[in-house]
Amino acid sequence: MLLMTPALAQPAVDAHSGALFDTVAAQDKKLFDAYNACELKTLGEMVSEDLEFYHDQTGLARGRAPFLAAIQNNICGKVHRMLAPGSLEAYPLKTYGAVEIGEHVFCPAAHPEQCDPKTSGIAKFTMLWQQTDAGWKLTRVISYAHVSDTARK
Repeated sequence: MLLMTPALAQPAVDAHSGALFDTVAAQDKKLFDAYNACELKTLGEMVSEDLEFYHDQTGLARGRAPFLAAIQNNICGKVHRMLAPGSLEAYPLKTYGAVEIGEHVFCPAAHPEQCDPKTSGIAKFTMLWQQTDAGWKLTRVISYAHVSDTARK
């Protein structure tokens, strides 16, 4: 026998503003400033040891070390990431932290001024941030629906 519990009315979450949104937006900026500058030490401090990174093109990568190696080998000096303006959403995860949803744009690292949501490569992402005593840690990433810049032309 399946027992159903009624949903309790909750106040609407404003996913585009407020304290949690500001915190998650700041974490996103810090993470991707480090990503774009190839600051592996900062990236390593921001992600959990048991990070799980799901990517629609490359599959699942587990752990901080493989994540950092992939950034160093495939991103540093090659790719620049920009958050698509207005796409960021942040939602609370009770007793855990937050979920971040958005779209990001990718362009050559040598020409970040060319990042344009209308013409550059773009993808959707979902990230789980855990609030710990040591600060916010990125624990899970899903990056999907990648469309290359050449496919958009």
